[in-house]
Amino acid sequence: MTATEKGPASYFPSIEKKYGRPIAEWKDLIRSSPLTKHMELVNWLKAEHGLGHGHANALVAHTLAEQRTSVEEP
Repeated sequence: MTATEKGPASYFPSIEKKYGRPIAEWKDLIRSSPLTKHMELVNWLKAEHGLGHGHANALVAHTLAEQRTSVEEP
């Protein structure tokens, strides 16, 4: 990741710094959750893991976008 990241990924350095976990770990938590809807996942990260709304939203948006991309690829 570079300093010129845009969109949800631009939050990743501050998420890692503030919450002390690597982004890969957060993404694994999201993928392993039984929840599937964007706002359900955001609210879960906020309630269970203490993330702020913007950080939770960025993680969920990026993770779900990756999952959609991987499903669409042949």
